[in-house]
Amino acid sequence: MLDLNTGYHAGLNAARSMPAASTIKLPVMVEVFNQLQAGHFDLNRRVTLQRSDRDYGSGTICDAPVGSSYPVSTLLEKMIDVSDNTATNMLIRLVGRRNINREMHELGLVQTHLAGDVRTDGWEIRQTLRTSPADLVRLLSMMARGELVDNWSSKEMISILEADRINTLLPAPLPDDVAIAHKTGSFFDTLNDAGIVFASESPYVIAVMTTALRSQNAGRSFIHSISHLAYVDELSVARWRTSMGMAPGFSQQPAATGGQPDVHYWSDASAAHAGDASVLQSVDESAPTPPPTP
Repeated sequence: MLDLNTGYHAGLNAARSMPAASTIKLPVMVEVFNQLQAGHFDLNRRVTLQRSDRDYGSGTICDAPVGSSYPVSTLLEKMIDVSDNTATNMLIRLVGRRNINREMHELGLVQTHLAGDVRTDGWEIRQTLRTSPADLVRLLSMMARGELVDNWSSKEMISILEADRINTLLPAPLPDDVAIAHKTGSFFDTLNDAGIVFASESPYVIAVMTTALRSQNAGRSFIHSISHLAYVDELSVARWRTSMGMAPGFSQQPAATGGQPDVHYWSDASAAHAGDASVLQSVDESAPTPPPTP
């Protein structure tokens, strides 16, 4: 956990590599926005469903006919808000696992790695998708400060995460008026949740990961307890800071002024970057070089 006002942080086994489950969708989303910002494609770019993209563990795109196409904007929303695994695999194929892993390494995430697509029909997914609480907190802290990709992208990613429909873990013990931008992850013995909690004058980032659970109810109760304790403690710190006359140290920076900074994210980039798009569509972990920079 990290207090965004003070930078103080606390954790237990925070740097330990853990099964990421669907929290790995955070790094996928970041790399999508990274390549959007670079102009490789835009949010209207359509991605065609291939048979190899399908995973039936979560979501409904897996039931669509092969050859169906979806804009990147829809795939992003479905990947996060309903944790659609097939949408995730389509985006991984679009941006390339090698690029996701390289970007996470460059951002200082030492335990985050995708060794394959999202495949929920086998035990190996516990090793295929890895991250740590510390990595997730680092990623979300940069996002909260508007420093992840760029300010506009950070805000857009926060908006997508705030729309997450799976709110049975970190959000459950929080008051209804407290906004949280978060992503859950689950497998039969694993429950994770990581998010930015916009708690009054004391916003904070928190990641709780559990695995080898005897039951999911045990993991759920544990995450609820940690979430409640973190919220109560953060409010106590905020009250103490106020009593000492300390101003909040964190505020989200406003979007850039002058024009519309998001226009190129929605414009038709296919003509200007046709060569880049064709490379990105087929890139994978074995590709010898990353896609060219326009």
